[in-house]
Amino acid sequence: MTTSGAVHPRFGEALRELGLGDVGERARRFPEATRTAAEAAAAIGCELGQICKSLVFAADGVPVLVLMDGASRVDLGLVREALGAQRVTRADAAVVREVTGYAIGGVPPFGHRTRTRVLADRGLLAHDVVWAAAGDPHTVFPMEPKTLIAHAGGDLVDVRERR
Repeated sequence: MTTSGAVHPRFGEALRELGLGDVGERARRFPEATRTAAEAAAAIGCELGQICKSLVFAADGVPVLVLMDGASRVDLGLVREALGAQRVTRADAAVVREVTGYAIGGVPPFGHRTRTRVLADRGLLAHDVVWAAAGDPHTVFPMEPKTLIAHAGGDLVDVRERR
């Protein structure tokens, strides 16, 4: 079950700066943390692919945010190609918090502590609305994917694993 709930204060400030205060009003708060895309989709009652994961990687040591639909996995080789990097690895929890200002499981697609390059997988565009973390593992917000990618400053790419 979800209820209306306040977004993380830092994220709420970012929303106001972007003129998106109404997004915070549409956010949904869960009684328990939803640290995985599957848990969030179940709590919202949406398809797994409608969850927008915000994942931090290190490309040749430089942080990069990848926005990916909840039903897919990131192909590190494709991220390497998209960035022209030699090595791409998943960032650890300390780096994620340092770069974004948020803990893993609650990283929103924008409103971060530092400016980071953003890659947005094209698969997000398959949905009318996606749900993304709003600064903590308990809260998500809905947004049209093109709008979300634009506010994140994302480059549209194909970086999901092919099955």
